Amino acid sequence: MTSSITLMGVKGGPAIRPGSNMPTSNLLRMGGQTILIDAGLGCTRGICDAGVPLTGIDCIVITHLHSDHYLELGPFFHTAWTAGLNRPIRVIGPEGLQAYWDGFLSSMAFDIKLRQDDEGRCPLAPLAEIEVITDGPTAIGDVSLQAMRNLHPPIHDTYALRFDCAGKRIVVSGDTAFMPEMIDFAESADILVHEAMLIEGVEALVARMTNGDDRLRTHILRSHTSAEDVGRIAQDAGVKQLALTHMVPDGDPDFTEAHWVAEIRKHFNGRFQIGTDGVTLTT
Repeated sequence: MTSSITLMGVKGGPAIRPGSNMPTSNLLRMGGQTILIDAGLGCTRGICDAGVPLTGIDCIVITHLHSDHYLELGPFFHTAWTAGLNRPIRVIGPEGLQAYWDGFLSSMAFDIKLRQDDEGRCPLAPLAEIEVITDGPTAIGDVSLQAMRNLHPPIHDTYALRFDCAGKRIVVSGDTAFMPEMIDFAESADILVHEAMLIEGVEALVARMTNGDDRLRTHILRSHTSAEDVGRIAQDAGVKQLALTHMVPDGDPDFTEAHWVAEIRKHFNGRFQIGTDGVTLTT
């Protein structure tokens, strides 16, 4: 059975600008399951653009509670509900998601009650079945999900994800600084989707910042993985295909595809894809 992952949002960070990609979301199709991985801004449109009805999502996994990874979780559920969703969807993620969901329901209480009373909609609240992610294996149908706590300070509950089914393996790094443990975690993956940054691009991004200070630079450099190190992980793990996501910078004309290729090729000689919104990788 073919497995695939669609990169629906590959930009690092929550801001979007003319010409940029969208923030983080991925659509995994594996073992008969359709799984949304992270729910950054634009994920609902991305699901439709991938040819999947909003009512066709089987499970959602959130890697950590930075807004570019879960901002659109509530709007996804509300939109899917108005599109006909009438069954619960399992949501696996860190502590705090339930508070987010409760807050979203409270913020939309007028509209939700109106649609239930005036349009006969089923209750919205029970459609999100939220559970806390653990370090151990979790079954999603025939798919085995293994989560590994990664390195993304100052957040502690932040995870890399490995999905295995019928001899296929797809790994998503989540947001993380370089960690040697990722090599074993991604060993022999058919597809590794890993975040990446260009150090010079980070400096350029921070230099243009208008409403932050040097703490942003510190955060990015200590919490993310250089493209060179991503290539090293992919090579040492023996992955069959590498895709870059959560790229910093994004949409900067001074940093082109050639910059990413040069950094990755310092160590990785295999097949790889510089992420763009909507690209699908298949195994």
